[in-house]
Amino acid sequence: MTRMTPSEAFVETMAANGVTTIFGIMGSAFMDAMDIFAPAGITMIPVVHEQGAAHMADGYSRVSGKHGVCIGQNGPGISNCVTGIAAAYWAHSPVVVVTPESGTMGMGLGGFQEANQLPMFQEFTKYQGHVNNPKRMAEFAGRCFDRAMSEMGPTQLNIPRDYFYGDIECEIPQPQRLDRGAGGDNSLKAAADILAQAKNPVIISGGGVVMADGLEACQALAERLGGPVVNSYLHNDSFPASHPQWCGPLGYQGSKAAMKLISKADVIVALGTRLGPFGTLPQYGIEYWPGDAKIIQIDADHKMLGLVKKISVGICGDAKASATALLSLISDRTLACDANRDQRMEEMKAEKDAWERELNEWTHEMDAFSLDMIEEQKSEPGNWLHPRQVLRELEKAMPKDVMVSTDIGNINSVANSYLRFERPRSFFAAMSWGNCGYAFPTMIGAKIAAPDRPGISYAGDGAWGMSMSETMTCVRHNIPVTAVVFHNRQWGAEKKNQVDFYSRRFVAGDLDNQSFAGIGRAMGAEGMTVDNLEDVGPALEKAIDMQMNEGKTTVLEIMCSRELGDPFRRDALSKPVRYLEKYKDYV
Repeated sequence: MTRMTPSEAFVETMAANGVTTIFGIMGSAFMDAMDIFAPAGITMIPVVHEQGAAHMADGYSRVSGKHGVCIGQNGPGISNCVTGIAAAYWAHSPVVVVTPESGTMGMGLGGFQEANQLPMFQEFTKYQGHVNNPKRMAEFAGRCFDRAMSEMGPTQLNIPRDYFYGDIECEIPQPQRLDRGAGGDNSLKAAADILAQAKNPVIISGGGVVMADGLEACQALAERLGGPVVNSYLHNDSFPASHPQWCGPLGYQGSKAAMKLISKADVIVALGTRLGPFGTLPQYGIEYWPGDAKIIQIDADHKMLGLVKKISVGICGDAKASATALLSLISDRTLACDANRDQRMEEMKAEKDAWERELNEWTHEMDAFSLDMIEEQKSEPGNWLHPRQVLRELEKAMPKDVMVSTDIGNINSVANSYLRFERPRSFFAAMSWGNCGYAFPTMIGAKIAAPDRPGISYAGDGAWGMSMSETMTCVRHNIPVTAVVFHNRQWGAEKKNQVDFYSRRFVAGDLDNQSFAGIGRAMGAEGMTVDNLEDVGPALEKAIDMQMNEGKTTVLEIMCSRELGDPFRRDALSKPVRYLEKYKDYV
């Protein structure tokens, strides 16, 4: 037991957990602790908006595998973090959001910046630690850091602002980390028996594979089975794209090759994935989920097993350890799939080659609205580029060790077909939360965690408007990132719904934008506008060169046409019905 102040106990507990970076905006509520961040080896990155701080903590965590930490002033500063923490929750990121609260003697009196801060985060945290006595500061802080790792998600440390002060004696708790095993012997044996009989097994490699650093284990199991490996939705970095058994991502705007191949599976190994509903819905008119396949689901959270899809065997275990254990159980057995290995490899190659040819030829959308937009743009000033052609050129120019974050929106969703990676912890999306303004601040956090890797964010012009102010964070604190902005002057994802369901009655969908490259330059970054297809790849390469060799952030504004890909929520909409006379024509 050592004599210290609660502020010292808080900071020492962060240091014990290896915290070196914290994102937020300074505030009086935690200034006593902030005053001693530096001697503890902790750097605070001041942001423009607290939502950005939470996203940066998320990106930092997803690249490093360590805690991401964010903080803000009690009340409005803390409420600004909610959206970012929700995104981290659905990404399973171990983010700790520190929420200084109004002082205990004023709570309930309606004082300045007073709010009940625990309910705000209740739905989006795995654990909430409320410091109810200054003497328990280190205890609750340590528990929040431990639970974020063990529960694989955000936790909240709520501290009344007067509890940073005082004179206490305490012991700084040492971090406790779970040693996750491979799963139960019975479930592993049952899974091995099913795999031994499988003639056409397919592996879905999910985010749990990335989190467990299990790509090599997944690859070894895949090579023994000789079958396709598909990425779960928005986890394109969960298997190396250069591997002959990689077939691309499932889900919205994913790979047709992956979908066609999994549709023929008799056994599916869902490795480190909850099989979320949005990642298994029909796409391109393909009902690809095989109704009769046996499913072996492996997840570190037992509550996910069988939650979305009916399964044959559920294994609660670490994706890496489980894959290794399964391989050990089947390595010396004769497998039914051994007999047709060559045939399946040929089929994989054929489907992948066909999909690549289709992507090469799919230069623009062919629905009536897109054809109208292509014709209309001929009368407009400027040279508007087709989004798919742009995405293909960006893909070709990507560095091998690149990190990419994508925002929500139409062009960003189409990008799912074009983003391929060779190493884990390379692809970051807002997952099931699907919030705008996600990609850029998340990539800032990722870049801080991995400064030696090129970092690129994708955003449409609508989403970019929510996050572009963090360009100043990059410039102020020398955090070089390349921001690709698809400028098509509309809220594309929602506008597509108005095309398909509301007879092109466009309400609130158009955007009249200024030059984003010009705004970037005004904020101290580099700015480039591209309106010729042959310039897309060289512009990205130049921006990456400036990022890695000159430490410069670049806003790369690409002028895109208004054509639109498949709708985002076809499953959630239906043709309108009107009964009142004044609305009779609105069908």
